[in-house]
Amino acid sequence: MTKHYIAAIDQGTTSSRCIIFDRDGRIVSVGQREHQQIFPRPGWVEHDATEIWTNVEQVVRDALEKGDVAPDDLAAVGITNQRETTVVWDRETGEPVHNAIVWQDTRTDGIIRDLAGGVGQERFRERCGLPLATYFSGPKLRWLLDEVPGLRERAERGEVLFGTMDTWLIWKLTGEHVTDVTNASRTMLMNLRTLEWDASILDAMGVPPAMLPEIRSSAEVYGEARGFLEGVPVASALGDQHAALFGQTCFDPGQVKGTYGTGTFLVLNTGTKPIMSTNGLLTTLGYKIGDQPAVYALEGAIAVTGSLVQWLRDNLGLISSAPEIETLARTVDDNGGCYVVPAFSGLFAPHWRSDARGVMAGLTGYVNKGHIARAVLEATAWQTREVVDAMNTDSGIPLTTLRVDGGMTADNLLMQILADVLDVEVVRPMVAETTCLGAAYAAGLAVGHWPDMETLRANWHRAAEWSPKMSADVRDREYHNWQKAVQRTLGWVEHDSE
Repeated sequence: MTKHYIAAIDQGTTSSRCIIFDRDGRIVSVGQREHQQIFPRPGWVEHDATEIWTNVEQVVRDALEKGDVAPDDLAAVGITNQRETTVVWDRETGEPVHNAIVWQDTRTDGIIRDLAGGVGQERFRERCGLPLATYFSGPKLRWLLDEVPGLRERAERGEVLFGTMDTWLIWKLTGEHVTDVTNASRTMLMNLRTLEWDASILDAMGVPPAMLPEIRSSAEVYGEARGFLEGVPVASALGDQHAALFGQTCFDPGQVKGTYGTGTFLVLNTGTKPIMSTNGLLTTLGYKIGDQPAVYALEGAIAVTGSLVQWLRDNLGLISSAPEIETLARTVDDNGGCYVVPAFSGLFAPHWRSDARGVMAGLTGYVNKGHIARAVLEATAWQTREVVDAMNTDSGIPLTTLRVDGGMTADNLLMQILADVLDVEVVRPMVAETTCLGAAYAAGLAVGHWPDMETLRANWHRAAEWSPKMSADVRDREYHNWQKAVQRTLGWVEHDSE
């Protein structure tokens, strides 16, 4: 019997969902459910991994029911996930030993400073491609091993397992303890060149190898599902930003996608050799399809973009719904001299400054709420510009087109500001759910549902595009002012006085 559909599970930061795609890459049905955000202390963010698994089971059932699709109609299921979020569970009972520690969590700041010692933030970058930062999974795992009584001893005996959310879901679905190269590349524990766990980093980080999953490619059959998906191959895993790169069919070196959500993530395909950034970007895996060579990427992660609009709505009350920001920003022609740098929990790429805090600069009596709304949108564009400049310098491949996806791309004014600030074409595809689509594509390739990557490329169609209209002198002046505002965020937190 012909299997007509691929299911993609997207385990995200705020919700889990399942999207079922047909052979043309079109959406058939969607199931989605939010999960609880747990904040035990300031700067700490946790999730209940058991709640997430229960939700994943439910959203898959919901998507199948809404699409009138039976499990037998699925050729495969793929997984994409929030990255860096860290889970440890009992090998026998399957019970998590602690809540999952979320990628946004900053509790490992002290561990990061200890690991940096006299060497600094770049201690492991040559091997893992990443600077020392609270963002990544390795230090979170170290915290759990240090703080949960008896956990280190249990880990050394092989009684507990570590995983990011892809690993947790694959284990729950199939019983296999595996991860893919993209998620492994975000732990700080994988060697970028060998695609294996790096023994010297594990030793420095104090992580027992016995608890780590096997690292596999992003597109292969890891095992067959049990339970209500009995027999369906689980055939892909990609961290969310890598899945979006794949779903946008950025298969050629030099192609860039930008996902605009709570934060923003720009990923540049750099081909089959890693490029070590000297400009504050992360060197990471783009994807690895079966036995084909791994494709590497440079990534710029921006912590606060969509969440800045939420802050304007929820904390300041200047708008009552997120889409209203575009209407308010259109009441003025420019920012009135106002600049917003949303360093709410430090600055990510290309600065990596945990001591930064947000500022609103350039205020005069002339500035009104329309100017502030416009400055909030421009903050996303200028942060993107900083990352793109770093990408152009590191790769030597100037950006010509930015492929965008994510919730913020519904804001047409923001998309025009992006084109103006970057001085490149900005393009939005027909299927905006590129993260799920990437996981579906990879799973479909693994089981032969799609014959090759050219078939996937033919599925990609543009829905809208924006071309730059801003003059070079205005662009340069505004970027200069933005950079002045960024300088005023730095050094606000003094660790000695915490």
